[in-house]
Amino acid sequence: MKKVLIIEDDKEISDLLEIHLKDLNCGITKEYNGIKGLNKAKFGNYDLIVLDVMLPGMDGLEICKEIRKSGIPTPILILTSKSDEIDKVLGLELGADDYLTKPFSIKEFIARVKAIFRRVELIKQTEKDGKDINFSNIVIEISTHKVLINNKKIDLTPKEFDLIYLMASNPGRVYSRENLLNIIWGYQHKGYEHTVNSHINRLRKKIEKDIKDPQYILTSWGSGYRFNDQII
Repeated sequence: MKKVLIIEDDKEISDLLEIHLKDLNCGITKEYNGIKGLNKAKFGNYDLIVLDVMLPGMDGLEICKEIRKSGIPTPILILTSKSDEIDKVLGLELGADDYLTKPFSIKEFIARVKAIFRRVELIKQTEKDGKDINFSNIVIEISTHKVLINNKKIDLTPKEFDLIYLMASNPGRVYSRENLLNIIWGYQHKGYEHTVNSHINRLRKKIEKDIKDPQYILTSWGSGYRFNDQII
């Protein structure tokens, strides 16, 4: 049974989501306050967090930011109102795995949840079958999600690790922004390719000595990004 935390102050929506998630054999915890929801997210060891943006106590985007800052990799599905286009962008950039715009159909909600669960299982299988990556001065450990550069540990978010592991597993291969969105985020987000740019920029700041002259993640102008195959 998968554990799901719903942080949503609209009781009708929360109850409706609970009913349908139980049909997926999920155990449900509900919270209606942002601060209390964040506390449960940090210590509850959940398989999924369904997170509304507009919440009393603390808004959903800040909760998402704090969850990722704490190093918690739990998938996050953000719920946002139709007019809040900026919330979708910020949600993805802050580490959310997907978003849904209110009002949404239960069928669409369940499809998104299933897509997230499939992606998590794929990652687990990759961790089981995958191999650590060793280059001249960088080590990427799949089992621990640890990246070492010159023996110094680099703190990465789950999405940042997924990005570098994917590209480093296929050095020299060019990935378009849309490719990376579909693979790393696990769902079609056409129109939000700039989210990839934001993650790549933050990743470069953490791993590159000079972000103006990157050594690991290179830009293929007009095409996308690739991991430098000359450092092997």
